[in-house]
Amino acid sequence: MKTKKFYLLAAGLVVLSLALNACGGLSPISGGEEQATEPALEQIPAGDGPTVVTGKVEYTNLFFTLGVAQPVIILEDQAGFVNRDRKFLMPVESQVLAQITSDFYTSPFTYSLTLPDEPRGVLNDVDHDGADDTGVMIFAVAYWTNTWGDPYLERRDLYGGGWSGAYASTRVSSDSDTYLEVFGGQYLVYAPDNEQQFPSDFGADEELFTDDDPLMDLPAGWSVVDMDQSPFVVDRSESPTLDLYEPEDAALDDFTQMSYTEAFDAMLDKFRREYSFTEFKDIDWDEREKEFRPRFEEAEKADDAHAFALALRDFLWSIPDTHIGMDTTALNDDFAADIAGGIGLALGETTDGVIVARYVTPGSPADDAGILFGAEIVSFDGQPVDEFVSAVVPWSSPFSNMEAKRLQQLRYATRFRTEKGEVDVTFVNPGGAEQSAALAVVSERDSFGITSFYAGEPETSLPVDFEILPSGYGYIKISSFSENAVLSIQAWEYALQYFNDNEVPGVILDMRHNGGGDGWLADQMAAYFFDEELLTGISAAYDEATGEFYTDPDSEALMIPPREGLQYAGPVVVMVGPACVSACEFFSYAMTINDRATIVGQYSTSGGGGAVEAFMMPEDTYVQMTITREMDADGNIHIEGSGVEPDVRVPVTVESFERELAGEDVILEAAEKVISQPKGAGVTPSAPPKIASQEEADNAFSSGAAFLEDKAREQYAAEEVSVPGVFAYTVPLTKSETLIWGYFWCTTTTEILDQNFSQIEVRFELNGESVPLDKFVTADLPSGDTQCRVIYTALSDWKPGEHHLATFATFKTPINDGMGDYPAGDYVSEYSVFLP
Repeated sequence: MKTKKFYLLAAGLVVLSLALNACGGLSPISGGEEQATEPALEQIPAGDGPTVVTGKVEYTNLFFTLGVAQPVIILEDQAGFVNRDRKFLMPVESQVLAQITSDFYTSPFTYSLTLPDEPRGVLNDVDHDGADDTGVMIFAVAYWTNTWGDPYLERRDLYGGGWSGAYASTRVSSDSDTYLEVFGGQYLVYAPDNEQQFPSDFGADEELFTDDDPLMDLPAGWSVVDMDQSPFVVDRSESPTLDLYEPEDAALDDFTQMSYTEAFDAMLDKFRREYSFTEFKDIDWDEREKEFRPRFEEAEKADDAHAFALALRDFLWSIPDTHIGMDTTALNDDFAADIAGGIGLALGETTDGVIVARYVTPGSPADDAGILFGAEIVSFDGQPVDEFVSAVVPWSSPFSNMEAKRLQQLRYATRFRTEKGEVDVTFVNPGGAEQSAALAVVSERDSFGITSFYAGEPETSLPVDFEILPSGYGYIKISSFSENAVLSIQAWEYALQYFNDNEVPGVILDMRHNGGGDGWLADQMAAYFFDEELLTGISAAYDEATGEFYTDPDSEALMIPPREGLQYAGPVVVMVGPACVSACEFFSYAMTINDRATIVGQYSTSGGGGAVEAFMMPEDTYVQMTITREMDADGNIHIEGSGVEPDVRVPVTVESFERELAGEDVILEAAEKVISQPKGAGVTPSAPPKIASQEEADNAFSSGAAFLEDKAREQYAAEEVSVPGVFAYTVPLTKSETLIWGYFWCTTTTEILDQNFSQIEVRFELNGESVPLDKFVTADLPSGDTQCRVIYTALSDWKPGEHHLATFATFKTPINDGMGDYPAGDYVSEYSVFLP
């Protein structure tokens, strides 16, 4: 099982399985029999102990630095591992930061860490002699990246807690049966006095800090314990060197020195073992070998680097997974030649399946032939256009989601090599008859660029940017989860704090052009819209020890909400599209948990449902593959292939193409319409809510159940409701709950209260039907210096949809409550209650 913190990104972009600090868990250690002690204290080398530790961190992973803004080398408290506590959070006071002394972005980089005279870590009694001893503090030197808050690591920085599984001074197992057990490396141990002991080796169970560990005495102060030697060796030198280890399964697989055929065999073996979705996608690797190995053999025999690159491209394109990819620099000339020719026509397909001209380049062959915007395209070169498009193999291959594939086939269908000469096109202009024309293939790119998923997007943008729309709703565009993480979180928190401070009524999140990145960062950014921790999913990866895919039962993908002031509780809409890939998709999925947000778009997301690892092939060719199965909390593969589906599909029409060309954002317009209406709007409930018995209503009222007004978006000032009129209340619910429906009136005395009510007629309606007053409880209650009468019931078991309630209070004559005058007339409260 790979101890990696995987990144989730788009194919063709920076993609990785970045080995970070992972967490493991076994049963806590328990007391046991006293063990033999070796060596004695006098056998420990002399010296006052370490004061400064230096070392280097060498990484081969191509994307180790991706998104990292605050790299940290830290003295990491190991109490979590000692007790096998996967949720352990190293105390802030125990964290000692090192100085990074060379360029972090060049491997290896170096560090220097000055040890405190008296550290403030957790004391661990690890001698298992049954006595209650002071114990020792145990530290590793470890690499982390800091994203949230001050320079010290909090729970979100620590991925929920635990201890380092990679890039630490300890060596940690990645096998499923010994997952995250320390099996070597070096510890820094601090003994507060000369009476403490520490293991001198691994016991028979080959695990550390268990009952069968042999023991040795430790001198007071700092010691380095080298666990790569048996028995362990103690170093008391003043300035020891502790390099951090890159685990084998985190390091780059490098096949560059192999022959083309050897590299193909190594790559195919890697795919056979580690590719996440072999069974899910019914991939026959033997068939792939039979089809493609001869092409690698031919390229090797001819010493033809170009043929090698084409063979590698076609092999990767044969795997229907948007995360599969390679560096195609060696094929730039092929790409340029394949798309050089156009006819001045871009295709689009409407929601009802009609392929039309969505763009015609002015002065192009298509324009000269009289093809108009919106024309239905019937055929290309005598072949029905649907068949022609379906046969296209786009350069943006491969695809997980067939919807995304279709869009790219439409885009590439009108690209040709210039030597083709001409293309016969049959079309029907709006309101016209079918006609045909032979269109010359010319060098033009306008019609190609207009259909890019990124058409109109700026070349540079901040990873997080926000504004207040003219409608008053908040808008945040998240362009990446792979850029500067600190900048992303600072901008994110600034935006949400601004929305909260200014009581912005709803937020639209634009995820349409986000190529992915750090899946953990994506989950934690989604957490700002929740008020409780939630499990978003689980993951499985190949376990070398068993040859199977393994899910660590203690590993959870959690959303950890920030402090209350940064949590946004208002309605949310998430806009998606096929350029939302991987971590972007997991963010969008997280926003659907508990129906938190409504997803709006013309198309689903890309369908990239796994994390990616990079490796190198001959000719220094970068290749990436999917190596984890990302699943929902119930263990179902949920993103791969399907992506995140819109709850509200915005129709694709000739009109929408026209409006997009005019610079209008039809999806944002739809999102604003959706966010202005609560979830459930327009849906007829299967039944009305349950009206409580008088006893149930009394219990609900006494227990503090909320009134409908308490849940409403609208709040009215006293002067507004002091004259006859209709007062509308919008009550959006996220789940069914018990609410109080009633009418209340307060006066200065009981006598005035009775007199007022002799002139007040109250009635209630539910979904247009009158509800008898005998269904309600009437109670007179004191409230401060006033006396109030409340007529109420409790409503529960709300069905999804839109419910309508009304309370009518008719003042038959003008009324004075002892505090003011109220005109005669109808005072009506209308409630629209919505449940997703």
